[in-house]
Amino acid sequence: MSQLSHIRNFSIVAHIDHGKSTLADRLIQFCGGLSEREMSEQVLDNMDIERERGITIKAQTVRLSYTAKNGQVYQLNLMDTPGHVDFGYEVSRSLAACEGSLLVVDASQGVEAQTLANVYKAIDVDHEIVVVLNKMDLPSAEPDRIKAQIEEVVGLPADDAIAISAKTGLGIDEVLEALVHDLAPPEGNREAPLKALLVDSWYDAYLGVMTLVRVRDGVLKKGMKIRMCATGATHTIERVGIFGPKATIIDELGPGEVGFINAGVKTVSDAKVGDTITDDRRPCEEILPGFKPSVPVVFCGLFPIDSADFPELRTALEKLSLNDSSFSFEAETSAAIGFGFRCGFLGLLHMEVIRERLNREFGLELISTAPSVVYEIELTDGKVEKLHNPADMPEVTKINNLSEPWITATIMTPDEYLGPVLSLCTERRGEQIDLTYTGTRAMVVYRLPLNEVVFDFYDKLKSITRGYASFDYQIADYRVGDLVKVSILVNGDPVDALSMIVHREQAETRGRAICLRLKDLIPRQMYKVALQAAIGGKVIARETIAALRKDVTAKCYGGDVSRKRKLLDKQKEGKKRMRQFGKVDIPQNAFFEALKMGDN
Repeated sequence: MSQLSHIRNFSIVAHIDHGKSTLADRLIQFCGGLSEREMSEQVLDNMDIERERGITIKAQTVRLSYTAKNGQVYQLNLMDTPGHVDFGYEVSRSLAACEGSLLVVDASQGVEAQTLANVYKAIDVDHEIVVVLNKMDLPSAEPDRIKAQIEEVVGLPADDAIAISAKTGLGIDEVLEALVHDLAPPEGNREAPLKALLVDSWYDAYLGVMTLVRVRDGVLKKGMKIRMCATGATHTIERVGIFGPKATIIDELGPGEVGFINAGVKTVSDAKVGDTITDDRRPCEEILPGFKPSVPVVFCGLFPIDSADFPELRTALEKLSLNDSSFSFEAETSAAIGFGFRCGFLGLLHMEVIRERLNREFGLELISTAPSVVYEIELTDGKVEKLHNPADMPEVTKINNLSEPWITATIMTPDEYLGPVLSLCTERRGEQIDLTYTGTRAMVVYRLPLNEVVFDFYDKLKSITRGYASFDYQIADYRVGDLVKVSILVNGDPVDALSMIVHREQAETRGRAICLRLKDLIPRQMYKVALQAAIGGKVIARETIAALRKDVTAKCYGGDVSRKRKLLDKQKEGKKRMRQFGKVDIPQNAFFEALKMGDN
């Protein structure tokens, strides 16, 4: 049990690749959280997919014990957060459980778009911020220029920024001293009724639902009967523990401490992230504010390749949504692909990661439909509805207007790539709001339709700037646009999984591209197959798959030509009949290939 004045809760915020996880490694090493033998790079990134991609997806917590230079022993609760815009919800949740933040800025790259976004999140929750300049061991480090940039762009004093190298361990002791002296200790009352915030939850195959909690008031002990305020469910605590970074069982968690509990929670819906946990016998008077619910911006359908896997997919999604509460799902059916789920994500990387995790952790082979954003439809009777799936769009005669979401995008890029960046934004129907300079870097603020960003905007931006640009966005508002639904018809039958909503100007190019791709993917039949893209009843693009031809005249040698004619006419009739009743089976991989993003 630590005194409140000796506890510090903090998180590390930074842009992607500025060294958050490496700094966390050095802090763990310096405080002796793991022995030299147990240390590995990016200790806290424990998912395979995080290690392969070199990104943090889940925020992780560690309790460290640090003896300061004045001889006092402090308990440090560290939260390592993701840097990518798609995992911003993880960042805001971690920040709500802390009192201070370490802002890590790369001493050669400087302030990036995501640095700004994450710092503002920390300022919103009244955090004390310690500025750290990382990668000082690089020859390209320019500390004085970056300090001036932090003051100019972020608006934080950077004179006493701590110069460190997380890779070599330079300056780590200064960071720990600054944490102890500059950050405020948590507040709380040990004697008050229990009040704890449920920060995160995940599913363990052996122990069931595990929950990460931050105690505000009171004490959490083994054997206590607790109540979840959101659902009213009661459970008895079986284990109380901390991550140091190995899971360690302890007797109790007091005010200001962060740890995990097992309480025999069987159903996923009982452990709502952001909920308040209190004592069943002596409940707290008011619950904690919790977290704002995350708003998914990209939707796509996920369908099992084998329809018998549908129940497994449901269970897998329930377990994943416990671990990642920022994605949502609901059941849907498609005439072409069968039963599946419509899932909502915070962005395309988020979508890719969830699909990959379903494949790796649960062994599911999935087809995903084209990603689409949420549109607003105003019907002729005055009702306003949200449209998640283009296949559900009502008839044109019933629609008054269609609105699409627009975002405010902040792009930071080196000066020499500014021209291509501006022309890319203009191509995507963007409107420039602001253009400012900090040294040789330009900061461009644009209004863009989210529909244009969803497909391959980020990949294009990275390729035209050789990876030097950074990109961050917030949803701004909905605007009425000239939008149309493009349906794809195979042999006259609409394929709902391939339908999409696009701006009228781009309808023809998008429709033609999908028809061309399907032409290579659908196997030839005994009759001609027409592939069409249509807006309502008007066909805007068409490709034809040529028929296979059986040589019916092979047995005729010589003789009157009318014998051959007769056989060919008979074949023609047969093909006509086949075409009328024949059904074209679209191979499963064709859906996936036809919707591959980034290949226009």
